[in-house]
Amino acid sequence: MQTTGLPLKGIKILSIEQYGAGPYGTMLLADLGAEIIKIEAPSMGGDVSRATGPYFLGAQDSQFYQTFSRGKSSIALEIKSPEGRAQFEALVKEADAVANNLRGDQPAKMAVTYDDLKSINPKIVCAHLSAYGRDNDRASWPGYDYLMQAEAGLMSMSGEPDGPPVRCGLSIIDFHTGSQLAVGLLAGILGAQRTGQGCDIDVALFDTALHQLSYPATWYLNEGVEVGRLPRGAHPSIAPSQAFKTQDGWLMLMCQTPKFWEIFCAKTGRPDLLADPRFSSIPARRANLVALTEVLDALLSTQSTAEWIALLGGHVPVAPIYNIGQALDSAHVKAIGMTDAVDHPDAKNGRLQMLASPIKVNGKRPAGKRAPKMGEH
Repeated sequence: MQTTGLPLKGIKILSIEQYGAGPYGTMLLADLGAEIIKIEAPSMGGDVSRATGPYFLGAQDSQFYQTFSRGKSSIALEIKSPEGRAQFEALVKEADAVANNLRGDQPAKMAVTYDDLKSINPKIVCAHLSAYGRDNDRASWPGYDYLMQAEAGLMSMSGEPDGPPVRCGLSIIDFHTGSQLAVGLLAGILGAQRTGQGCDIDVALFDTALHQLSYPATWYLNEGVEVGRLPRGAHPSIAPSQAFKTQDGWLMLMCQTPKFWEIFCAKTGRPDLLADPRFSSIPARRANLVALTEVLDALLSTQSTAEWIALLGGHVPVAPIYNIGQALDSAHVKAIGMTDAVDHPDAKNGRLQMLASPIKVNGKRPAGKRAPKMGEH
């Protein structure tokens, strides 16, 4: 789909961004047609992710950087210099928003808050993504995703019960916070269009991480119950809802309702499990999780993962547990078009293979475009 048919066409956002969280959020907006202009300081080498290896694409470019800045523009200017500041303020006059993922104490120092910019453009929305926020005693603290997973309690819920705390394999808090930046920024722009007045929007990695505790947080705050690490990533209150062994690997089975348990037992030829008092209800299955795991491991180990998916897929919530290669090479990924290729002068054969946008507009994924060289626009 060309940018002319995208819902955010005509929205202009300046972004003082680097690395992962902020660029991820603004990239979602670029996918939807917004003009995202990266403000990059040559004295600092621009976005630090340009130098993040191990796979580089010529000077000041890398596959890591390309992952988070597709479809954007880049202007090289030193915002802290008088000349650069004047250039920046000229851009602010014509922009809808200024985004940043600076340390919490930096937006005020760099004069990129709403109070700093409202005299230039009263409708400007200033969206700030930081580690711990701008209004507390940690405003000056540096911070990254893994730290948030640790302190927010998420690592206490991941891994096996007898093992050490484990983080998620990817920087999910960066991506969640970037997504919340995008939501907050769009809300601010809608408000400014309605009222003529912009605002500050703040999101923080720590706040987002804590918010992802979700219902276990509600349980602790009201009942004092702490959800810890459960075997094979099991659900804290529903069973079977975890990983199980197959003949050649693993699958994830999630019988979240009695209906799915009944269908599973019928399709696997084990209706006797329905009459077993240990497994007759969700609470009973959860109380007898060890026994249930042993029974289902023995059952599911009689066939391959693919055979079970062929039998159960579409009837019971089930999925193969894949590695990255298996996931990306799967027929389903190809069928839904979740990978694409963008032109890039320094990529192999001039094409860089990438993930496509997860958002469709009128049934089509937006066309991909490589991230810019520094100061390209």
